[in-house]
Amino acid sequence: MTTTDSTENTENTDTTTMLTCESCGMPIESGPYCDHCTDESGALQNFDERFRRMSLWQARSHPDQSREQVEKETLDYLATMPAWHDHPRVVAR
Repeated sequence: MTTTDSTENTENTDTTTMLTCESCGMPIESGPYCDHCTDESGALQNFDERFRRMSLWQARSHPDQSREQVEKETLDYLATMPAWHDHPRVVAR
């Protein structure tokens, strides 16, 4: 019978916490927002720009959906994001 060191069968337990962008949910390494959600100075894009871009992405991902459905789903998703959950357009949905 062979004995093994107890660390041999242990999975690597990396304590690094995976961060996600507070605007879109994309995995990031640091900071609150990803490069897609910030402007050239690193500030969060305004809501209208971020909504437009996310709606375009949603439309490309779901070409069978109407514009109204794309916009509704985008607003519903943004409601789950810390950066936007209390934005007037999201709240009014």
